[in-house]
Amino acid sequence: MITFIDDHRALYGVESICRLLPIAPSTYYRHTARRHDPQQWSARARRDAGLKAQIREVWEDNFGVYGAPKVWRRLLREGVKIARCTVERLMKAMGIQGVRRARVIRTTQRDDAVPCPSDLVKRQFRADRPDALWVADFTYCSTWSGFVYVAFVTDVFAGASWDGAYRPRCAQTSYWTR
Repeated sequence: MITFIDDHRALYGVESICRLLPIAPSTYYRHTARRHDPQQWSARARRDAGLKAQIREVWEDNFGVYGAPKVWRRLLREGVKIARCTVERLMKAMGIQGVRRARVIRTTQRDDAVPCPSDLVKRQFRADRPDALWVADFTYCSTWSGFVYVAFVTDVFAGASWDGAYRPRCAQTSYWTR
């Protein structure tokens, strides 16, 4: 609400907007004054501001490699009393994170220009007879040698399925289950 009032205060005025919204004008003015005066911040907000500076310093001293657990341990060694979850929360708020060893695999890259396929069964996954409705899905699982991609095709009536797994540079494996 505060952002909405900030965006429209020049056009309509604060009091007229507050009459329509469930907020008192004094609440809006108190919040905007707090935003610019650190002495009016809550104790947690003041402590977070100091901790953010320390977290960023530790993170930058280590070339942006340290994640929350290592930053937390380093702060504890320096005598800063802080919880690990607080370090995680503040690093997330600052938009910083450590380097990850594993590469990030993005399997789905959505194209908003292409319309979604229509729901032909209207979310009713019931069939009156065999071979009337088959549904499919696929997913991937991480393994030591890479990723295994698995497809599931299921007859809704009988519950029978054909499962196939495929991994790059490996032979396709499939089997019938009943």
